[in-house]
Amino acid sequence: MRRLVRNRAVRRVAGTIGTLFGVAVFVFVMLRAIPGNQITAGLGTEAAALTPAQQLALERYYGLDQPLVTQFFSWLGNMFTGNFGYSARSQQSVLDLTLHSLPVTFELAVFSIVLALLIGVPLGMLSASRANSPRDAVGQVVSLAGLSIPAFLLATTLLSIFAASFGFNPNGQGFATLLDDPLLNLQQMLLPALVLGFGIAAPILRTTRTAVLEVRSNDFVRTARAKGVPERRMQVKHVLGNALVPIVTMTGLQFGYLLGGAVVVEQIFSVPGIGRQVLLGIQQKEYAVVQSTVLVIALAFVLVNLLTDVLYRLIDPRVRAS
Repeated sequence: MRRLVRNRAVRRVAGTIGTLFGVAVFVFVMLRAIPGNQITAGLGTEAAALTPAQQLALERYYGLDQPLVTQFFSWLGNMFTGNFGYSARSQQSVLDLTLHSLPVTFELAVFSIVLALLIGVPLGMLSASRANSPRDAVGQVVSLAGLSIPAFLLATTLLSIFAASFGFNPNGQGFATLLDDPLLNLQQMLLPALVLGFGIAAPILRTTRTAVLEVRSNDFVRTARAKGVPERRMQVKHVLGNALVPIVTMTGLQFGYLLGGAVVVEQIFSVPGIGRQVLLGIQQKEYAVVQSTVLVIALAFVLVNLLTDVLYRLIDPRVRAS
């Protein structure tokens, strides 16, 4: 048994290292496939007026004169020592930028997931309670809308409506953290979390509906109903309790996506999260910012998957037994 657990842990660690290394290689190569570099991004059209000596000096300053293999392993080695690089745009280290932006994105992701669960799980159970009925059709329409409406369209529409009709635009002010001004922070997180939560509620709704329908067809549900178990108690304790594994799986995947995939929404609502940090880094061709930040996002995604596996074992005895 101990050997099985040890082998599983070794495979998990090896898979994690392989995944992160693959992400590092992919981001490094893709950034250099984009035309331009930090010099052209910083100087614009003035870069054409540089003399060969000035060009060489700048390439040496940014480390662009080194072979690509040397650049890659130099950056990777520096990350192991805590040196994530430096952002010329913000005049800060990438590590400091990440430590400020990651909690913002994490907070936004938590709010979005909570809203998605509050929308998706009840509607999914409601749809599954009477499949192929008008009630089910409503759930399917909500799910289809969440999957079909682009996040940027919903975000700009809500922002315009609330600002023009109600004068509500807290995101037009400077961003306030949860510790500095809790009320303003919650107001600034409301609309972006609603946009992201509505989009994520769609797959959670569909997963809940499918899982609940599958559980409801089992014999123990019919037995509980025959014994006179109250319907509400049966739905919550017996049906939903046994349908949690696929719901947790979908929630974990969507949460991992939010840690790096909320770029557009963060940009529209001026939320200084880690996705916006990557976007600004790409615009300025700041290789260290993009590479290090994406690797942090990949590590966070892996940790979320690990936490999801732990939750499996807490909610389902069959997983623990296996």
